[in-house]
Amino acid sequence: MTDMLFTNARLIDPVALTDSLGALLVRDGKIVDVFETAPDANGATVIDCGGKCLAPGIIDIGVKVSEPGERHKESFRSAGRAAAAGGVTTIVTRPDTIPSIDTPEILEFVERRAQADAPVHVLPMAALTKGREGREMTEIGFLQDAGAVAFSDADRVVTDTKVFSRALTYARSLDALVIGHTQDPGLSKGAAVTSGKFASLRGLPGVSPMAERMALDRDIALLEMTGARYHASQITTARALPALERAKRNGLDITAGVSVHHLTLNEMDVADYRTFFKVKPPLRSEEDRVAVVQAVADGLIDIICSMHTPQDEESKRLPYEEAASGAVALETLLPAALRLYHAEMIDLPRLFRALSLNPARLLRLDAGRLLAGAPADLILFDPDAPFQLDRTKLLSKSKNTPFDGARMQGKVLGTWVDGERVWEKA
Repeated sequence: MTDMLFTNARLIDPVALTDSLGALLVRDGKIVDVFETAPDANGATVIDCGGKCLAPGIIDIGVKVSEPGERHKESFRSAGRAAAAGGVTTIVTRPDTIPSIDTPEILEFVERRAQADAPVHVLPMAALTKGREGREMTEIGFLQDAGAVAFSDADRVVTDTKVFSRALTYARSLDALVIGHTQDPGLSKGAAVTSGKFASLRGLPGVSPMAERMALDRDIALLEMTGARYHASQITTARALPALERAKRNGLDITAGVSVHHLTLNEMDVADYRTFFKVKPPLRSEEDRVAVVQAVADGLIDIICSMHTPQDEESKRLPYEEAASGAVALETLLPAALRLYHAEMIDLPRLFRALSLNPARLLRLDAGRLLAGAPADLILFDPDAPFQLDRTKLLSKSKNTPFDGARMQGKVLGTWVDGERVWEKA
């Protein structure tokens, strides 16, 4: 593999939290060194970045790829291409497939398909309980040996606290990561939006933001009991933040994420029952959105993810209450997140701390950093390039994005995985 020298680059370093001009040398799929001034090429292929941003590739935790079972919604080939176009160099897939990824055999099938079809890294999660039914835990040890990087029942909550505590205890003995969905299932059952004046005016069933706080409090109590490694997949309300802060301050091994939709949209975007804005948990108030953005900037919320959930047209073209939840976001994750940068709510190094570095730390990967020895998973992007999103041009099989027709800023110019270019803007 030919050496590559990236010159005239605006280097976004989420470790040092710096944004500065420099150069970067890649050899054999690894970063060799980072320079303030470009050295002699010495035979390396020179890539002039033109003053645009060069950053670690995005690591996206919680991506739904609909293989097996619903390949018409999303395949590893389509998801991989969409990820590369969006600057996502590693996708961590959810186990909520048909059937659920709850045995080593299904996990190995997923890994083979991903390796054959996806141009980016694919790391699979496995289900925490069999069939994601919350009654009996899976063979965590065997699944971990087969390649599972985390264990989760996705958007289903294990309501039986004895089953959940046993699973956490067993996961702790294997140093396995458990990812939880923090929504009280009783309060949130049947809900389509967040409760409040807007929900009442629209006549839609709502769920109190307290449902998130109650579920998080329960999980924190079980973490105190078991000492497990735990990641709350989405913290979306201001009421949950004090509990999260206390848990971290008390030394529990807990991290938290949030989807880009909850950082950039609010409950008012549902407007006249626009089902592309129906996500899980539902969009929150503007006060919640601002509080959660600040929590990301402060580092209290560790990770920003796409929560990519493809749905076909038939499942979205229904009355709001009946429509399926979820939105595709692999290609819109970066430009949507850049709205926070353009609004001066968070700078680029801190944004990539949440998009790249912290996910890598959580999964114990060497990626997510611009340091010698790290894999050359890189993205080159122009944060200021304007465009209007046309959902029909998305590379995902499903087109259910809430940003259809939206004016956005930020285009990916190139994506490299292990030093090999997997995306180049036409």
